[in-house]
Amino acid sequence: MASEPTNSSRAAPFTQKGFYLSELRDRSIAIAVPAGLLREAAVLEPVLKDLESNRTRVILISDGAEALEPLVGGEPLSAGEPATLPGRVWRRFGHGRRVGVVTDDQQSFGAGCCQIALALGIRKLVWVDAAGGLVRADGERDSFIDAAELRDRIAAATPVGRPGEILVHVEAMLSAGVAAVNLCRLDGVADELFTYDGSGTLFTREGHVAVRRLGLDDFDAAADLIERGIAEEYLAPRTPEQIERVLESAFGAFIGGNHLAGLGTLLPYRDDQAAEIASLYTLTRFLGEGVGSHLVRFALERASEQGCRWVFACTTSARVAAFFERNGFRKVERGEVPEAKWRAYDPARRTQVACLRRDL
Repeated sequence: MASEPTNSSRAAPFTQKGFYLSELRDRSIAIAVPAGLLREAAVLEPVLKDLESNRTRVILISDGAEALEPLVGGEPLSAGEPATLPGRVWRRFGHGRRVGVVTDDQQSFGAGCCQIALALGIRKLVWVDAAGGLVRADGERDSFIDAAELRDRIAAATPVGRPGEILVHVEAMLSAGVAAVNLCRLDGVADELFTYDGSGTLFTREGHVAVRRLGLDDFDAAADLIERGIAEEYLAPRTPEQIERVLESAFGAFIGGNHLAGLGTLLPYRDDQAAEIASLYTLTRFLGEGVGSHLVRFALERASEQGCRWVFACTTSARVAAFFERNGFRKVERGEVPEAKWRAYDPARRTQVACLRRDL
């Protein structure tokens, strides 16, 4: 007979930080910081310790050797002779999980970072800048930009100075194979690396949205998003058992192959030849990428394949209702959706809910 699992053998509770650390485990990440900002290096130390504990190798890039020494515990490497840099860094990693590399003083900081990242074949680089991520004309943070949009922005403006120079070097890194570059302030590195919303701007080489059914390994992150949506009152409260039901039929939108940007589920009402789009939630960071519309399109296709004649959605949010209307739904009375929808439904919430329907 199998023994009962002990507390120590059970999985740790899901956290956003743990989710992102798992993606970085046994991998290498570069963090580029101008020497002038490393005077505040104590802010970075907790992030480096988290990464070390996670078995993540960290390449710290700067334009000043003295500023790097306290963080890497010794003399950093020179970026000179780029062809030999990978071997030298690999050898240094045999003595610890932090390696410092100093940019070539004949280059700008951005050019030096780009040269090092490409020489080492880095997949992810965090670029620390005093001004942090990019800001749109309306004053809101530009939290996500893919390579295609980045090229458009560079072409639309003279790429000199900040942020022009930064954009040019970021584009060069993405084009050469770096999968993601994060631009943020020094005090925002932890949030940028370990939270859904981030603190700066995430640039990715691939920007397309792929929607697929969730696999078991996606459930922790998806359940966390559902609970987040409930806390923000975008989603109706659900019991743990109801969340399990949602996850069993849920699908997620992924950007760049691995960034979970949003999710939804399609709940069948077979007696009515209908289905409900439920638990539709997208991360703020990716709102401008059409993630919600991709999720709705996927749901409509699945409903049609399952022989449904119509699809509906219910929400107490005017913004969400307007979103569904933009996607071809029309508002209907609460009596025009399946009666089974309202079984065990919160009576107070029912008086506030808007119902939307789209015929197939």
